[in-house]
Amino acid sequence: MPPFRLPPPQNASVDLLLVAGEHSGDQQAAALVRQLKPLAPGLAIAALGGPALAGAGVQVLHDMTATSVVGLVEVLKNIRHFRAVFNATLDWITTHRPRAVCLVDYPGFNLRLAAELRKRGLSRKGGGKIAVLYYISPQIWAWKARRRFTMARDLDALATIFPFEPKCYADTTLPVEFVGHPFLDPAHRPIVRHAPDAPVLLLPGSRKQAVARIFPALLAGYQAAVKTNPRDAVVLHPSDEIKSILQARDLPETVRLRQAAAGQAAGEPVAASAVLTSSGTMQLHCALAGIPGAIAYRANPLTYQLGRRLVKIPWLGITNILLGEPMYPEYLQGAATPEALARELDDCLRNPARLEKTRGQAARLRRILSHPTGSTPAAWLLRRMG
Repeated sequence: MPPFRLPPPQNASVDLLLVAGEHSGDQQAAALVRQLKPLAPGLAIAALGGPALAGAGVQVLHDMTATSVVGLVEVLKNIRHFRAVFNATLDWITTHRPRAVCLVDYPGFNLRLAAELRKRGLSRKGGGKIAVLYYISPQIWAWKARRRFTMARDLDALATIFPFEPKCYADTTLPVEFVGHPFLDPAHRPIVRHAPDAPVLLLPGSRKQAVARIFPALLAGYQAAVKTNPRDAVVLHPSDEIKSILQARDLPETVRLRQAAAGQAAGEPVAASAVLTSSGTMQLHCALAGIPGAIAYRANPLTYQLGRRLVKIPWLGITNILLGEPMYPEYLQGAATPEALARELDDCLRNPARLEKTRGQAARLRRILSHPTGSTPAAWLLRRMG
């Protein structure tokens, strides 16, 4: 088999390489590109990303979202592929020398890439000319907190989307700045909205292995709930690959599949009366829209047991972490039973007090995630590129 290689850039020279390894990072990177274009219209950008970046008009060298996985067991199963992509990315950067590399989330891959760029003398921290910037902090407040010191060694600057995160790096030399959450950008168009008579929303996530475990729980909870409270459901998915996993289930006629828009929403947001969701980015979309619901999550049993020992936070969902209370009650592993999820849906649909509380929590979230001076990720990036 020939070695894996990335294609050459479309432009003679490249100003910026974006590296986003999963659907949420792909969408965040695409939003960043849309901010950049009016500020720096001549900026030559290439990316390792997915359909959202391609839709933003960026040359995508490789679709990283097609093999997005989470958890130690899942990563080990795909280690040869990740190693090939990693080496090809290093070769591409060595050959084409972009002015800056912006790493978007995806710490397992991106922090190793930053370290190798330093070791090879390509990055500014290694004595080279390439600025290595990081957008969207790894969750060091949950686990692997000591990574902050190697990040300070390898990165030129970090931008965070949650306001509490800069304090996590206070004992390092790394310049860290909260730039506001992109969902609060005035140009961002919501993907979902609340409507009392709308269908229930089921959001199983964007990673193949996780969806295969989580969707059956969401579907069973929905089916148990509609026995006493008939209601249609909509399942949002990010790709045809995830769609095929969903279609493998025996779906009732009341459940419709719909592909989520890549990046910012195209057209009208999806209306929902309540939501059962995994713990990913879509959960925050729903929370900001004031849609009541609950989180269900099932991981590989070994991954979950390891995570319980390593993760030091009371909740899994970022919405609950930001608020300091469970806006979305969490049902993990065996606790995600049809009966428990059905009770949550029933309460969301029948209890006016639940909806009123959710709306108040959504307003608090918007205040928490808004940048006080209106700073943007694009402005931060251009400033740090030099």
